[in-house]
Amino acid sequence: MSLLQDLIDINLSDSTEKIIAEYIWIGGSGMDLRSKARTLSKVESDPQKLPKWNYDGSSTDQAPGDDSEVILYPQAVFKDPFRRGNNILVMCDAYTPGGVPIPTNKRFNAATIFSHPEVATEEPWYGIEQEYTLLQKDLHWPLGWPVGGFPGPQGPYYCGIGADKAFGRQIVDSHYKACLYAGINISGINGEVMPGQWEFQVGPAVGISAGDELWVARYILERITELAGVVLSFDPKPIPGDWNGAGAHTNYSTKSMRNEGGIDVIKKAIEKLGLRHKEHISAYGEGNDRRLTGRHETADINTFSWGVANRGASIRVGRDTEQAGKGYFEDRRPASNMDPYVVTSMIAETTLLWKP
Repeated sequence: MSLLQDLIDINLSDSTEKIIAEYIWIGGSGMDLRSKARTLSKVESDPQKLPKWNYDGSSTDQAPGDDSEVILYPQAVFKDPFRRGNNILVMCDAYTPGGVPIPTNKRFNAATIFSHPEVATEEPWYGIEQEYTLLQKDLHWPLGWPVGGFPGPQGPYYCGIGADKAFGRQIVDSHYKACLYAGINISGINGEVMPGQWEFQVGPAVGISAGDELWVARYILERITELAGVVLSFDPKPIPGDWNGAGAHTNYSTKSMRNEGGIDVIKKAIEKLGLRHKEHISAYGEGNDRRLTGRHETADINTFSWGVANRGASIRVGRDTEQAGKGYFEDRRPASNMDPYVVTSMIAETTLLWKP
């Protein structure tokens, strides 16, 4: 095994200018990340200069078998924390051979919205709080929970420490450092209310980069859980009953919101979000109805509400924003399995482009 590890740890730059590029894309379910690697002749950090590639879309439920070729367009480049050296991770989106985005390519529409002059001028910032649950591989039961049983009630686990309260910290810390190494703007981590559940935050990130960074952060996390022999779940309510669900609270601001008098802009944006509540809920993740019950720090899925420092509301405005009269707000509705391309662009579209 030591020889195997030595081979894994080979520094290619000692012997060649060639690098390994791991191309990443989203599969047919909208949540299954796929990747494969190719050799490039030299270091390249500009995604527009990287070669397009193809894959078998019939094996990812994205194309029929008799016309299965799907083309990958490189969109964002990150350092590879697994191979290290000059090797890279490449976030891609997917197109037909004719250059048409395939139906599961949500990035294309998001990029169109973020490139709109009225949106680009406002420089939308996002901070996404990604919650997730670690599961025991053979049981699909939360890490640290007794087999066939339950731990003590919620209370001591949120930001808790100790072997009886924090389960999977090595995975969490490994992910934190790997994201920083990769160049992802990960801003923090914490243990969550349900034992075996954790959160990391990505941001602030501007426009389309928020989606790119969150997807690659998810990819790195699942690669680490693969190494650890643990299953990663983004189910918004992994355990029924009196246990917190998992969300992806999305913090948002525009230049006008961050400037003096921004609180009035924030209130107008929240009003518009309320008018499109049903449309947003339908795009905020599968199974969110099991999470948004009005309990466990959520608002009821059928009712739109907002408040200052209210974690039981659809939209929360922080005390610091209220006091400063400018800042940002938090959309607490998105589920942990939401697509960040969809959610971030939809918030921008509703608040900046939509005319009620």
